[in-house]
Amino acid sequence: MKKYLLLLSLVILSSSCTEEIKFNNPAFQTLKNNVFWRAQNYNAFLNEDGGLIIVGQLGYEKVTLRSTSTNEKTYMLGLNNFSTASYSNSLQGQLADFSTGVNKGSGQIVITEYDSEANTVSGTFRFSAINADNEEVDLSTINFTEGVFYKIPLTFSSLEK
Repeated sequence: MKKYLLLLSLVILSSSCTEEIKFNNPAFQTLKNNVFWRAQNYNAFLNEDGGLIIVGQLGYEKVTLRSTSTNEKTYMLGLNNFSTASYSNSLQGQLADFSTGVNKGSGQIVITEYDSEANTVSGTFRFSAINADNEEVDLSTINFTEGVFYKIPLTFSSLEK
């Protein structure tokens, strides 16, 4: 009888120790200077030329990723002005504008999935961007690592900024 009671207790105990999984579907998140950052709003846009723009926003903060297409591949940053990443903060007292470009910053955007039927895009990113304000010596670069965008809804637009 003790064996059955012990077995029953073990079954009840093990079944109550399940981990609840929360899906972020869709999601845009990263580590900003090693601090977790998750966008509250996110969108992706296709320009007339086929270029992809992915935007994640958290309050006054905005991360913008640009690639030349939706092709599933790695887009290197810091080489040209076509594949770029930027960060801005429009809150008074914390104004900031960082970006990558020709010989400016580094990183990559990796498109892992473009679903043309569901009109979503997924992938990863990481980048180091340079401060546009040359006089701001406290923070000359900003780093985003372990970035993920997952099933971001895509719209067609002539969005330029």
